[in-house]
Amino acid sequence: MKTHTNLSIFKVVFSLSILTLMSCNQKKETVEKPIETTKFSNILLQEWTGPYGGVPAFDKMNLADVKPALEKGMKLSLAEIDAIANNKEAPTFENTIEAMERSGAELNRVFTYYGIWSSNMSSPEFRVIQGEMAPKISEYSSKISQNKKLFERIKSVYENSLKTPLDPDQQRVVSLKYEEFVMNGAALDEEKKKRYAEINKELSTLYTHFSNNVLADEENYVVYLNKDQLSGLPESMIKATAKVATDKGQEGKYAITNTRSSMTPFLTYSEERELRKKVWTNYYSRGDNGDTHDNNENIAKILKLRKERVGLLGYDNFGDWRLQNRMAKTPENAMKLMNAVWPAAITKVREEVTDMQAIANANGDTITIKPWDYRYYAEKVRQQKYNLDSDEVKQYLQLDKLREAMFFVAGELFNYNFTPVPEGTVPVFHEDVKVWEVTDRTSGTHIGLWYLDPFARQGKRSGAWANTYRSHTTFDGKKTVLGSNNSNFVKAAPGESVLVSWDDATTFFHEFGHALHFFSSEVRYPTLNGGVRDYTEFQSQLLERWLSTDKVTNQFLVHHKTGAPIPKELVAKIKKAATFNQGFATTEYLASALMDIKFHLADPTNIDVDTFEKETLAELKMPKELVMRHRTPHFGHVFSGEGYATAYYGYMWADVLTSDAAEAFAEAPGGFYDKEVAAKLVKYLFAPRNAIDPAEAYRKFRGRDAKIEALMKDRGFPFPQK
Repeated sequence: MKTHTNLSIFKVVFSLSILTLMSCNQKKETVEKPIETTKFSNILLQEWTGPYGGVPAFDKMNLADVKPALEKGMKLSLAEIDAIANNKEAPTFENTIEAMERSGAELNRVFTYYGIWSSNMSSPEFRVIQGEMAPKISEYSSKISQNKKLFERIKSVYENSLKTPLDPDQQRVVSLKYEEFVMNGAALDEEKKKRYAEINKELSTLYTHFSNNVLADEENYVVYLNKDQLSGLPESMIKATAKVATDKGQEGKYAITNTRSSMTPFLTYSEERELRKKVWTNYYSRGDNGDTHDNNENIAKILKLRKERVGLLGYDNFGDWRLQNRMAKTPENAMKLMNAVWPAAITKVREEVTDMQAIANANGDTITIKPWDYRYYAEKVRQQKYNLDSDEVKQYLQLDKLREAMFFVAGELFNYNFTPVPEGTVPVFHEDVKVWEVTDRTSGTHIGLWYLDPFARQGKRSGAWANTYRSHTTFDGKKTVLGSNNSNFVKAAPGESVLVSWDDATTFFHEFGHALHFFSSEVRYPTLNGGVRDYTEFQSQLLERWLSTDKVTNQFLVHHKTGAPIPKELVAKIKKAATFNQGFATTEYLASALMDIKFHLADPTNIDVDTFEKETLAELKMPKELVMRHRTPHFGHVFSGEGYATAYYGYMWADVLTSDAAEAFAEAPGGFYDKEVAAKLVKYLFAPRNAIDPAEAYRKFRGRDAKIEALMKDRGFPFPQK
């Protein structure tokens, strides 16, 4: 998952729980001349100093500084906005749009630190501050989006640009700014503006409550095992869970935490069915336990408020409002894609369940496959059908080697070098975080810094994501990129390698794809570093394909003990089994994506969230042997902010592009390392970011629009009937 960091500042309220906004509007900074002085006593407001054009002072973060820094930052930002809005000169691109792109530097710096506390280092103390500040940040954002004089200036520049076009990238910035303000109520009358702002304020608090409830359930539900409850678990997992238990003060026990990275391998290997059920129930009941951390009421309120808010703008539903500037354009188009795939996906599930039940019966297991059994018996089927043991594969998937493999791919496709930055050179917020300098491997030109925070810990949200602390821009002095990847791998026991599953290795590559998208940016303006959500997942999904290329498997997938390369026979099995379990993977994802849109098309009056989820899934004929990837009460993509609301389908929309683009490489003389296709990839699909329309960008790369056939082929599904 990517957290976008280039949103206009008044949009920040919609993603408070996953906030990782970067300081994309820093005052002029260069690599050659680090800043040496500051004008604020509060470290969170200060300009970044040190090497590489200045870096965040993560080692000096103090929670006591957060509230005063936010308040001061918002005050400074609003003063800048007022100065732009009240400028006596006629509105121009330079004195209005560029001035806005330059504004808010101090507050953006504060949000960089705030995002770290929110996502990577949360605590009960921070959550109190977060709850208090959420409505204040909402009020601040409304003061910008509803500034009448400011909007009139933006509108004037926009209308003039239609008569006398600007440079193409300037034209796009103006259009995006104008569209953004209109979508957020700038053209409403004063009474509606007031209600619009009130709704945003209420939503900001609900989003914060939602995400904190999920985090609380992740922290509070831990399953501790005794030595006689470890049957089936791989040795590496036993050692890792022992360390987690020790770290939690439970020496001699083994801890299964309530995160996907801990839950998934346990359900895959544990022979203790009742414990599998307990771990499964803990994970899929997050936010749905009928206690103080239950999210069902929050969701009902969110749905009502979202519908009311877009109603003020004249939209029938939230989806019509949200998707107007996405590639899909409408909820109906998104549903059309998903409905084309859904029947094949659930049919595949039935086949998978039949195979699993046959193995259970043959083993004398008197059971009917339940959701907590799916991963366990799927692994048995994998071994039987393909003679492929996931744990055997895992022995060749060392985290450090995978990182080296990603660097290799970045060098081959993007011409990048990654060089470790000596510890102590660049401040970090936790000892687990390591930093690399990114340079052009031909010229040696500095491009940016890559921060990696790989391990799970208390206070860190689950999952994997990428974010930027500073994006590439050139309009106000070239700024180098500060980007990060964040994961939740379980630390290995001392002296042991961190071994991960093939799925986790794929996710690692996926998130690195987002980072490469950051580093390859060639845009002038901060706004253009944003993205269209059903497009920006495409670049990261595409990078997953390089994990299984020969150059990666031959060089970097080596046994963690012997150093021997992964056998070619095992690689062949992995590739042969590429479509294995796609019924499960596609159905659990699509169920969440379909539910997301259906919730937002429904009448939220008196909605019972749990009942709606159950009845809708029943109408979809959801197989009873599995559940949504993200059940509604913990669906943070959709209810802890608005970035993915009615837009979770975007992963599949992007995957159509991914499968189609992968065929371009597969058909090229040099395969996945073909220099000509790689150059086009960087030029048209990575470097422009949001400077050109995504559909146009893809056509420049491929020579045509993407086709769904490649996606269906990749998943082992029959093509949709014409």
